Amino acid sequence: MAWLAGQRHQLLTDARTGELLDALEKANLDLDQAANVREMRRSYDQAVRLPKRFVETFAQARSEALVAWQDARKASDFEAFKPALTRLIELTHEKIAYLGVSSTPYDVLLDEYEVGMTVSDYDPLFEGLRARLVPLLQAITSAQESMDEPTLPDSLTFSVNAQEAFCMSVSNNMGFDFQAGRMDASTHPFSAGLWPGDTRFTTRFDEKDPFSCLYAVMHETGHALYEQGLDHDHRFTPRGAAVSLGVHESQSRFWENQIGRTPAFWKVALPWFKEAFPEAPDWDEHTLNRIANRVEKGFIRVEADEITYNLHIMLRYEIEKQLFNGDLTVDELPKAWNTMFKEWFDVDVPEDRLGCLQDIHWSMAAFGYFPTYTLGNLYAAQLLEAMSEDLGDLDALVGSGEWQPMLDWLRPRIHQRGSQVSPAQLIEDATGSPPSPEPFLRYVERKYGELYGLN
Repeated sequence: MAWLAGQRHQLLTDARTGELLDALEKANLDLDQAANVREMRRSYDQAVRLPKRFVETFAQARSEALVAWQDARKASDFEAFKPALTRLIELTHEKIAYLGVSSTPYDVLLDEYEVGMTVSDYDPLFEGLRARLVPLLQAITSAQESMDEPTLPDSLTFSVNAQEAFCMSVSNNMGFDFQAGRMDASTHPFSAGLWPGDTRFTTRFDEKDPFSCLYAVMHETGHALYEQGLDHDHRFTPRGAAVSLGVHESQSRFWENQIGRTPAFWKVALPWFKEAFPEAPDWDEHTLNRIANRVEKGFIRVEADEITYNLHIMLRYEIEKQLFNGDLTVDELPKAWNTMFKEWFDVDVPEDRLGCLQDIHWSMAAFGYFPTYTLGNLYAAQLLEAMSEDLGDLDALVGSGEWQPMLDWLRPRIHQRGSQVSPAQLIEDATGSPPSPEPFLRYVERKYGELYGLN
């Protein structure tokens, strides 16, 4: 991996590349050509600031850290991961120094994943969300005290083979092309698109909870549909790549939540569920939907409900901000995580596996990545509103089992445009309005208000 990273870096930073970019920036280009030059310029300008040896060292450190994290997570032992994480943070500080700081060190990392977004953007956004979500969570928690919510029976097990068959039925109905991709198992669910003709995604299985696998599959299929929907005519070019992680997350969160956690979805999925799990209780679509939308102060981000999910993201954002803009050390990280989790969720974290070791991102040095998940939630809700205006009653559409019109709506507006314009411009073009948190807040307040009798 280190050798490959060095070779790529050497090709990218060749002086001839800079000369070609200088010439192309003076040429009369169409929108797609200009997008290629813009994206290449950004990549080139960043790469030339980084020494080849540093790039190779960083790549090797990430590969070693990933293995260390997998072992440490399995053993729930942060100390086993600490040396690798310490090394990655040191190297990331070094990278920030090479790239140059215009405002805060953490801004350099945030900009890598969502161009233009900084601490000064995220801080007020998260404060505004927290101001509406925390009271909503408190109201739901109070309502739960007098409710008898359905849950998965402790005595029931769901075989891995049955879960795989059920989830593949859902993914197939979403539109994933299994002739141009595949599903496998991994420690942490992820999606990787080599090009639209070869897109892979993974999930993980819990024999006590099929919802964990289901929503991981819907989430990763959403990512994979984006990759499969990129314009083939622009494959292997910057213009042909996904525009940002925030937009990428909007696709995964749209399918996972706005579609997957609805009675209309369960109306369609119920026969598949019963066929896969005949020993399960005779639940109807409304009961399954209540189980899928149960609000709970759980430990695991990827299994969190739509109310608490963004609080999980804010926690990680605050810790990363302290690591790079403040004085938080790696030694202090588990305590900082557990203390903040207790303050925000009023729950004690019993072990590192359920706390600071749960996510794969830090083992990949993906610092600055987490806030894009919240952007994805906001973008997804905004796309949902715009799609509803064009396609009509989405519950009726989802309940019909014919989901292709939704994918057909997303293809030209999001997928096929790739990196033609900025993320914010793409969302505005698709919805008619600049990105805003209001559609998301309207969505969760309406949905969970109805579920918990708060409206």
